[in-house]
Amino acid sequence: MVFECNIDARGKAYRFKLGIMGVVAGLVLAAAFYISGIEGGIPWLISLGFIGGGAFTIFEAWTGWCVVRALGFRTPL
Repeated sequence: MVFECNIDARGKAYRFKLGIMGVVAGLVLAAAFYISGIEGGIPWLISLGFIGGGAFTIFEAWTGWCVVRALGFRTPL
């Protein structure tokens, strides 16, 4: 699968910042769940979702490809 660049430098920077925030938020949540002694379940899936979503957003910024734009939707950035 070829990823065509469909976002500009401003969109890349925005997605990179958003991805960093997602990964950091997921790590903070995971640390909070670990410290409070929560084992398994939905809370851990939420933190993994934040980390995975943030990592995917960083991937989008790195490649210059946005999945939403690839599906045909217009995004403001």
